[in-house]
Amino acid sequence: MSLLIKAAAITNNNDAIFFETIQQSMKQLFSKFIFIASFFLLSGCKKNENIEIKNSKIPQNSIGYASGLSIVKHEGYSVVTVSNPWPNADKSFKYILKEKDAEVPDSLNNYTTIKVPLESIVVTSTTNIPFLEMLDVENKLTGFPHTDYISSEKTRTLIDKGSVKNVGQNEKLNMEQLIELSPDLIVTFGVDNNNPMLDNLKKSGLNVLIQADWMEQSPLGKAEWIKLYGALFGKEDKAKELFDKIVTSYNQALKLVAKKPAVSTVLYGSMYEDVWYVAKGNSWVAQFMKDAQANYLWSDLKGTGSEGLSFEKVLDKAKNANFWIVSGSFRTLDELQKANPHYSKFDAFANKSVYCLESKFGPTGGTIYYEVSPSRPDLVLKDYIKIFHPDLLPGYEFTFATKLN
Repeated sequence: MSLLIKAAAITNNNDAIFFETIQQSMKQLFSKFIFIASFFLLSGCKKNENIEIKNSKIPQNSIGYASGLSIVKHEGYSVVTVSNPWPNADKSFKYILKEKDAEVPDSLNNYTTIKVPLESIVVTSTTNIPFLEMLDVENKLTGFPHTDYISSEKTRTLIDKGSVKNVGQNEKLNMEQLIELSPDLIVTFGVDNNNPMLDNLKKSGLNVLIQADWMEQSPLGKAEWIKLYGALFGKEDKAKELFDKIVTSYNQALKLVAKKPAVSTVLYGSMYEDVWYVAKGNSWVAQFMKDAQANYLWSDLKGTGSEGLSFEKVLDKAKNANFWIVSGSFRTLDELQKANPHYSKFDAFANKSVYCLESKFGPTGGTIYYEVSPSRPDLVLKDYIKIFHPDLLPGYEFTFATKLN
């Protein structure tokens, strides 16, 4: 037994010596490793620091919601890409927004270069007016086609003073007047690839930018186009601040109805001549009703835009709908019935649950909803919530909607 204990003691002692030797060797190796590592760390510190700085400055697209817009900020210039400019488009547009004395790579010279910040601009859609006003650059607007369409009081004051000229119509802009005005930029849109007016503008030496906010189906995607105007006028930070507030307001409205079931059925639209155009399930309109927790009856109709149906088909599906969001400028149920006596067959008509968002006008007849709603989707959503869930917004007054009496 004592031999076993002694043998074990010897073994343990040998193990201790062995591990002590290993430990000393490891200490030596570790010291060398620390020295070598420190050497490479110190010698490569500046290089790694440069890599980190370089990576932190990699230009990023500042757009998060809009599907048809990209803005990438570089040192002294921005690259703006407008994709999906019209239905079934097979092309996109790229623009270089160049600041004073900035150097732009030769590889970008083939694209339209626009000097920023702009000092003057012509826009062709009323949806652009709120963006200019929100950024406090409405005084840079020098021309607009058919100025009566503009409802905003601030811009109407400029029109009345003669600061904003009427430059014709979007499809037939007054070329001579535009050349005389010589704006830094004309922002317009195209409905297809066949637009001779755009070619004529470019041939006249005028800078033209195609905007496609009207193609966006996301409510916040439309509103995010304010960032384009922020880039054009050197107010990127202001545009981001304003848009972030809209996103916050929209999300707060979503939280209000998050736990509300979508039980109310909704009919949308009205007859145009002999056709009833219903909004498809992936459209801008349908998205609002979904977000407001309402059961839009054509939410399963795939696609964007609208689809034409007969009155009979609409009546068959929506006769018992709880609500009717009518399109057009109707203000009373009498006006609605005079337009089509058959409208009274809908339960929503009989129950006086008909609402219109397009019946408020500016002093010269422009529709306020068309002008303002794309830039303030949070207010549109709150109007819908007030219609479908009035208990959630007891003190809220409609911004756009009117209940037909």
